Amino acid sequence: MSQATPTLSRKPAATRSFIDLRRFAESPDGATPDRSGDAYLTARRYLDLPAGPVSVGLITLDGSEGLVGELPGDEFIILLTGELTIACGGDPFRLTPDRSAVIPGGRSFTWRAAAGTSALFMRYDGPVGAAAPLTIDEAGSLAPSNPPLAELLVGPTPQCRNRTDYRSVDGEFICGVWDSTPYYRLSMPYRHYELMHLLKGAVTFEDAAGRRATFSAGDIFLIEQGAECSWFSDVDVAKVFAIYRPT
Repeated sequence: MSQATPTLSRKPAATRSFIDLRRFAESPDGATPDRSGDAYLTARRYLDLPAGPVSVGLITLDGSEGLVGELPGDEFIILLTGELTIACGGDPFRLTPDRSAVIPGGRSFTWRAAAGTSALFMRYDGPVGAAAPLTIDEAGSLAPSNPPLAELLVGPTPQCRNRTDYRSVDGEFICGVWDSTPYYRLSMPYRHYELMHLLKGAVTFEDAAGRRATFSAGDIFLIEQGAECSWFSDVDVAKVFAIYRPT
């Protein structure tokens, strides 16, 4: 049986910015729903986001296993600790720390977690299809992609590359890998959510309130929909991404 995301208290739009998800995972902040039902769906702590089709948070699975009868929406997961094995029709796949995968909505699957397993997730409750779960291929080939808008760039235009590993039925939720040469981009409004796991390099963001933070290889963070942020990187950057962008 599917389980809906719980209703949470919402913070005002003025605070929308970037969020360090590793720090969130280590803190007691967030809302925890009732844990009745399969632990994969219920052993979760949710980030406080505005109401909508996207939820982000932490799954804590400690040496347990279970069966999800139907995943409510498309879900990107990245393992923080432990080991997680997922089986859905074909051969099972195993996630270890810092590896990520996508499980499409509507799928049934079994799972088994080692002791001390935890993962971050980003779920999109949109239309579901029949795609199979997949792992994100961090080492796969990339194709040239569009750079940031010229009117926002300060300095040389970067060389960017991209690969989309997963696209939802409606095209609004995509996951994959991207890289770029250094660039400085002025602040822009984000009409999308983007979860990023930096594989290489470092990037500094500054939001509309003047708050600054630098994220480096290994960091996992979220840019909230409605945030206004600049981007500065003086080294090559590579990342795994999960993006919800409404059409």
